[in-house]
Amino acid sequence: MTQSVCILGVTGSIGRSTLKILEQHPEKYSVFAIAAYSRIQELVEICKQYHPRYVVVPSARADELAQLLKAQNIQDIEILTDQAGLIAVAEHPDVDVVMAAIVGAAGLLPTLAAVRAGKRVLLANKEALVMSGDIMMQAAKDHGALLLPVDSEHNAIFQCLPEDYLQIEKKGEPESGVAQILLTASGGPFLNYSMEQLKTVTPVQACQHPNWSMGQKISVDSATLMNKGLELIEACHLFSIKEHFVTVVVHPQSIIHSMVQYVDGSTLAQMGNPDMCTPIAHALAWPERIHTHVPPLNPFIHSRLDFQEPDLIRFPALKLARQAMQAGGLAPAILNAANEMAVAAFLQDKVSFLEISQIVEHSLNQVQNGPAESIELILQTDRLARQVASQRIMQLES
Repeated sequence: MTQSVCILGVTGSIGRSTLKILEQHPEKYSVFAIAAYSRIQELVEICKQYHPRYVVVPSARADELAQLLKAQNIQDIEILTDQAGLIAVAEHPDVDVVMAAIVGAAGLLPTLAAVRAGKRVLLANKEALVMSGDIMMQAAKDHGALLLPVDSEHNAIFQCLPEDYLQIEKKGEPESGVAQILLTASGGPFLNYSMEQLKTVTPVQACQHPNWSMGQKISVDSATLMNKGLELIEACHLFSIKEHFVTVVVHPQSIIHSMVQYVDGSTLAQMGNPDMCTPIAHALAWPERIHTHVPPLNPFIHSRLDFQEPDLIRFPALKLARQAMQAGGLAPAILNAANEMAVAAFLQDKVSFLEISQIVEHSLNQVQNGPAESIELILQTDRLARQVASQRIMQLES
């Protein structure tokens, strides 16, 4: 009996990698619903190949999609729109697995809907957990959802932890002999750039990650190290530990995806070629293992592994993220919202690379923090932080 899969963000890099895995295992998985924001022509081709029951797009693109599907004689696919459509497919009773791969805050509500519906949720949208960590994790517990990490680093940590670690009640302290988590970072394309060089880097340069093929937003986040900051916050929530038990280690080769240290002196590392199909397949089939096209690691080719501490002077975003996690409450949501606005402005050549972190820091200082008591309050704070960041962006432009 096949499992029905819903892919939120199907035309992105994670979505396309998920389709690769599903295509290899048609006896195990079928595509039930898909969602995309743009790339309508690509979406049509996916519909043609996988024939999902539902497809979700922004309402402004629904007519265009309908006409293209009709032109291709693709029938019996229902088109849903906007957040309501995303939530409807995420919590649909016929869905077994939800790949939560929508980038940014837009993925929060559908991811939470899938969790509250008790689905197996493959979490690639780190921002959803950054914004609503305590609420999301409590919802998973209350509704029996299986929340499995797809980020290569968190998936690596998950693989290196004891099998029952996620089920253990923790109060911020590591359990089962765990001493600390070592969260690896490639360092991005500007690892060895001086501060002077960083002043003039371009969006094109920032999107050229040395090891991974990713979308623009996450590529820029990797270049600023904000991606690692968001992952630090995500790790704290996923594994129920305080931030000082998570150490970021720059590892340029991206072969070790993360490590877990134990109190007896052992350090367990998960290694592999940098391909997102590996963690996706692991989360999809866990606790089993399934084949992928990813070749096994050749230690004779990858014979050198380097490690260094992150430079928080050149890359202050990581420090800001740790401070937001220390502050708790709404601070991570403020951090995320301001960063999304700043990265978008950078990609449009409105602000410089170094100004991204400045905008985030300004927003953290200007927007009042407090307990993250509800999703409504989190979303309200998200909107306020975006307004503050937008105002700062306009000041920098003038």
